[in-house]
Amino acid sequence: MKGLVLKSTGSWYVVRKEDGGLLRARLRGKFKNKGLKLSNPVAVGDHVTLELEGEEGSAVITEIAKRQNHIIRKSIHKTAHAHIIASNIDLAFLVVTLVSPRTSFGFIDRFLITAEAYHIPVTLLFNKIDLYDEDTLKYQERVRKMYKQIGYDSLVCSAAEGIGMEEIKQLLDKKVTLFSGHSGVGKSTLVNVLVPDLDLKTTEISAFSDKGVHTTTFAEMFEIGPETYLIDTPGIKELGIVDIPKEELGGLFPEFRPFMAECRFNNCLHVKEPGCKVLEAVEAGKISLTRYDSYKSILEDEDNRR
Repeated sequence: MKGLVLKSTGSWYVVRKEDGGLLRARLRGKFKNKGLKLSNPVAVGDHVTLELEGEEGSAVITEIAKRQNHIIRKSIHKTAHAHIIASNIDLAFLVVTLVSPRTSFGFIDRFLITAEAYHIPVTLLFNKIDLYDEDTLKYQERVRKMYKQIGYDSLVCSAAEGIGMEEIKQLLDKKVTLFSGHSGVGKSTLVNVLVPDLDLKTTEISAFSDKGVHTTTFAEMFEIGPETYLIDTPGIKELGIVDIPKEELGGLFPEFRPFMAECRFNNCLHVKEPGCKVLEAVEAGKISLTRYDSYKSILEDEDNRR
């Protein structure tokens, strides 16, 4: 029997069968994950093979299908472990705000390179625009332009005022879309506006998972239309980068790529090496200093909340 993982609460998983019914499932044995130490071997979005067991509505996961892609971060609970936020994603929305709270560029760029590493397209959603004054709106346009120039689309929206909702709905159609963002950026409000019967769906899925587990602690997938799924994730305070070697980091910044091949040294880290064409591009204003600062901060493994 095949199924799709809608929710993981640690040791138990809620799985949607092909006929649309839900099962409570657990994992049989240990699964190897390409040398990575994972705090969650099964992730929301995984396609799995199941066997029914004992009580009605209960099953065992015997196999996890190969993932098309995934978004990963350092585990906040287990040292030296990684945590897969979700898998098999067609599009990721990163909800950002420039005020109340301000999303740092370090956080945005860490998310973008993690998605870039696994070939997941990202659209930035600038939320809470109803709170912006004229100067902030002008600043927002400059930020949007910076990301547009390097290939990242963005939309402006206000969950509170219903601005931009139709454009977002059109992008969701016939895709598996991940919603992510800092705590407090209004992501949950946004998801509730986009999926009006979300409370019902949450209650239905929660009935199959451990009682008393707070719903925003774990990622959760909802079917919101034919072949259309939305993955809601808990607010992230800090996004720790996993499994990206230092020498490969520059290649995950799209604007670095045209210059990297021209660097004098093929193992150039673009920090202080002589003949570095990336540094020359930064100095010439061809690469944004804001993005270059993010690159250095990730390279040095600094906190991303600044």
